[in-house]
Parts: sequence; C-alpha cells; structure tokens
Amino acid sequence: MTSDAASLHARHQAVMPSWLSLYYDRPLELTHGEGRHVWDADGTRYLDFFGGILTTMTAHALPEVTKAISEQAGRLLHSSTLYLSRPMVELAERIAALSGIPDARVFFTTSGTEANDAALLLATTHRRSNQILAMRNSYHGRSFSTVGITGNQSWSPTSLSPLQTLYVHGGVRSRGPYADLDDAAYTAACVADLEDVLQQAAGGVAALIAEPVQGVGGFTAPPDGLYAAFREVLAREGILWISDEVQTGWGRTGEHFWGWQAHGENGPPDLLTFAKGIGNGMSIGGVVARAEIMNCLPANSISTFGGSPITMAAGLANLTYLLEHDLQGNARRVGGLLIERLRAVTAGLDMVREVRGRGLMIGVELVRPGTDEPSPEAATGVLEAARERGLLVGKGGRGGASLRIAPPLTLTVAEAEHGAELLADALRWTRANLAPR
Repeated sequence: MTSDAASLHARHQAVMPSWLSLYYDRPLELTHGEGRHVWDADGTRYLDFFGGILTTMTAHALPEVTKAISEQAGRLLHSSTLYLSRPMVELAERIAALSGIPDARVFFTTSGTEANDAALLLATTHRRSNQILAMRNSYHGRSFSTVGITGNQSWSPTSLSPLQTLYVHGGVRSRGPYADLDDAAYTAACVADLEDVLQQAAGGVAALIAEPVQGVGGFTAPPDGLYAAFREVLAREGILWISDEVQTGWGRTGEHFWGWQAHGENGPPDLLTFAKGIGNGMSIGGVVARAEIMNCLPANSISTFGGSPITMAAGLANLTYLLEHDLQGNARRVGGLLIERLRAVTAGLDMVREVRGRGLMIGVELVRPGTDEPSPEAATGVLEAARERGLLVGKGGRGGASLRIAPPLTLTVAEAEHGAELLADALRWTRANLAPR
C-alpha cells in the first residue's frame, strides 16, 4: 500500500464504524472508471467483475448517463416528492409497464434496503399481520426490519425485530436436506415444507419475500418454477409474494428481465422491489405493487430523496440505453460463455465445489480440498490474488466462501475470456499456496 493509501485507510479506521467492511489487506481507493474498467489512486487498472456490488449495471462513465446527470444538475438538483417531478413520473411509467404487475404503482426510495423496508410496511399493513415468510440463506438489507428477515448469520447482527419471521427451504439448490432430489422432487419437498411452516404460524401471514437468485447468499437459486408452486399455496391463504429484484432485475440473468419470470406460471408477484443497477451508480430504489396494496397506508408519507430529479434523470437514461442496446441479450450470450469458460478452467480443481448462475450473475463456491466444507480462507485468498492480477470480484455465500461475479452488462466476449483466465490463474495460485489443515 502506498503511503497515501495507508494514510487514507488509517483515517477511515479513525472515523468509520469497525463493522464497515473493506475488501483486501491493502484496501483500494478507486478514483475513476470507463467501460468495464476502473483505476485506483496509484494508476493501476482493473477489469471490474463486481460493478460496485452489481450497481454499475451498464458501464462506468457511460456518456448517456453522465450527460443526463449533468444536464439535470444544471437545471435542478432536488425538490422532494412534495412537488410534481416529470423525470419521476416518466421513469415510474416505464417501470410500471415493464414490471408485469397489473394496475401497478411505483414508489421510489434511495436504496434496496429502503425498498424492501417499504414493501414490508405495505404488506404487513395490507394484511394486518407482522408475520413474514423468508428464505433460508437470504439477505434483504441492513435496516432494522430487513435484518429481521435475513436468513444469513453473517449479516444478522441482532435477533431483535418488529417482525415474526418464519424461514422456509428452497433458495439453495445444491445444499441442505433436499439437495440430492431431482428438481421436481426438490420443489415438491419445499412446497411441503412451506405448508408445514404455515401450520406453525398463528394465521394471517402477511407475505413471502424471496430473491429469485440469492445475491449475498452466493448467487444460489432454486429450480425454475419453485416460487410459482409456492404461489399456489400462498394464494389459498391470501398471502402476498414480494420478489426482491434488487440484484436480479433489469435483465442481469439474461434469460429474463426480472428474476420472478423464471417462476411466473401463476402470475407476477404482488410486490416487486428494485434498486442497484437501474441508477448505474446513482442512489435509486423502489417498490412496484398493485394499486390496492400500494394505496393501503392510512397515513400521509413523502420521500425527501427518493425520486430526486437527478437520480430519475440518470435512471431514465440508463434504462433507455439498456433497452435500446439489448443488454439483457448480451448478458445471456456473454454470460453463458463466461459460465462455461469458468467451468472449463476450474474442472479438476478440488478447491472449486460449484460454478453456478445465469447471465452475468455467477457464483464460484470454494471448499477445503477433499471436503464439502466451505472455505472462506480460499475465497479471501482468491479475492487478493485476482486483485494482484488486475481483476476485481466479490464474495459472499455460506461462510463467505463463494466468489461473486457480476460485471457490467456491456461486457465483451474478449473481456469475459480475459477475466476468466485471470480468475483461473488466481484460483490455481491460491490452491497451490493454501496452508495444509
């Protein structure tokens, strides 16, 4: 670490909370980016395979987005929802039409955490119940309410919650008591578990909240159709379905624009939450819901920063670019190539348990060689080794043992192949240098 970086790190430690995580033994200060690359304060260039936690969705310094931000900044930065906002209405109209939810209403927030918090408020108020179904291994944010429904020990700092949460099986296909079943039997077993869990509830459960692909959980997913099967059970009881699309939305999975569409046989979710990629780095989140649900709150509300003119302008420009350039199709094509390339270069590497995912949302789960035990040490080692080779990736999953790969959706074939080679070299180096147990 250079003296400047070391000094900044020391200043960070002096004023920031101890639980505010930083990647790397020598934390990076990123100063600028372009396309799929970023540069640190020392001038080192990196291929970005994490996009600010799936947030830089299209590209760094995308001209269309930066131009929209600059032009709006020159007119008006802020007004709040107490005033009419043309950019907010225009973006809401487009998202409502794309959501698949009939008679949709849109409420903008500043983050995915706040979006999920708002969805929980709507669902519990509409159903007059504080009981929530959530998936094991899930993550929905860092607020008091969303921590209370997070089924991931690493991200659950407190057991206190305003909600009563019941956890069901299904989000992790390759681990757990049903992992050895085929897809149909797996789905049937998870539905039976859901029905059994409902027998433990006091009645009147408000909603099931689920990520179609679990983000912080390591990019794990159930078989297609699982949540459609769940919906049959939920509909009988009047229980709402909230699809957390904070990481899966906007075509990242390639096959679908929204993650819920892999489970859409019985219709769309009642509520859909979004954030991250739509702003390409600007702070945008939101909830889409049927009007009867969205309008159920009996008190007034506003959002000071949700739907601000400058973030809405960015979102509109970003969404327009994504649709006009078929980035969902690019995620499907280049993401499919990247997954297969990663499977090929990791074949026979006993530290790699699984390469999974779809589109440009890929997880690589690492284990201690010769076991099925997650290896967070290996994930940390690969993270560091990849950085030294000029590649940035994320990590998460059970015990923090999975690498998370989610480049901007404009990733080229050449960049995908180059990134796969860099990651393969980092994996091989880490395997060779793992300390014996």
